[in-house]
Amino acid sequence: MPYIGEISALATAVMWTGSSLSFAAATTRIGSVYVNVTRLFFAVGLLLGTILLAGIPFEVSLRQICFLVLSGLVGFVFGDTFLFKSYEYNSARIAALIMSAVPAITAIFAYMFLRETLAPAGIAGMAITLAGITLVVAERKELSSHPVPISMIGVFYAFLAAIGQAGGLILAKNAFALGPINGFLATLIRASSAVIILALMNYAAGRYTKPIEVYSKDRKALSFTVLGSVFGPFLGVTFSLISISLTKVAIAATIMALVPILMLPTVRIFFHEHLSWRAIVGACVAVVGVGVLFLR
Repeated sequence: MPYIGEISALATAVMWTGSSLSFAAATTRIGSVYVNVTRLFFAVGLLLGTILLAGIPFEVSLRQICFLVLSGLVGFVFGDTFLFKSYEYNSARIAALIMSAVPAITAIFAYMFLRETLAPAGIAGMAITLAGITLVVAERKELSSHPVPISMIGVFYAFLAAIGQAGGLILAKNAFALGPINGFLATLIRASSAVIILALMNYAAGRYTKPIEVYSKDRKALSFTVLGSVFGPFLGVTFSLISISLTKVAIAATIMALVPILMLPTVRIFFHEHLSWRAIVGACVAVVGVGVLFLR
């Protein structure tokens, strides 16, 4: 089937849109640490159940496992930890703006470590898509009537998160380059390695000591965390790995970065937010860019 890698990347963006909204709702209720760690526990359970029920064989080499473990540590532990940390200093809008650099960083890493190059049409499609995303993200206004000055340490943390996400994709691509791996199995290896480190780190720091008690007191937070786990580290990350295994990693990263665009109809329908012409134009530009990537 043609364009299966690009379609998988688009499915990833759709899933991550749902997970972003779900995790945001859970985080406002119980904080980022419990959501960040617990989502991976749920994801590991869902992935393991899927693999066992579907009878997916554990066909993966030691070198592939090493790359996937490193990918989980760089992407989930390093990248996501700094992303959540950036939220303590700046708004999600600022973090999203910095994270829109992920495709460019991924393209640089892909050239340096994988020797992947892009045709002019691919570069043009990436540039058009990122221009549209930037228009949308930069346009969103702060909810507060007294905007807080942008914190440069928050910007730095978001940039580290972007490097982590790009690095995680490159390491996972290395694993797929060694031979075919089932997407659910690859995601299980990544998530398992990450949740062990994150749980131990946060437990030792006294920040993740009573997850059962916390979620027992707030069942809505539990529902949002489970829903986000299904859309994010279970299905979303699995589709992202399928995508990078079937198309150039920089192209996949660009399509996956469409989350701010896909959020527009959601916030309009469910939260009744006004959408400016600038946001609408940015969305249209991004769609054109994705079209170029499909037809390059």
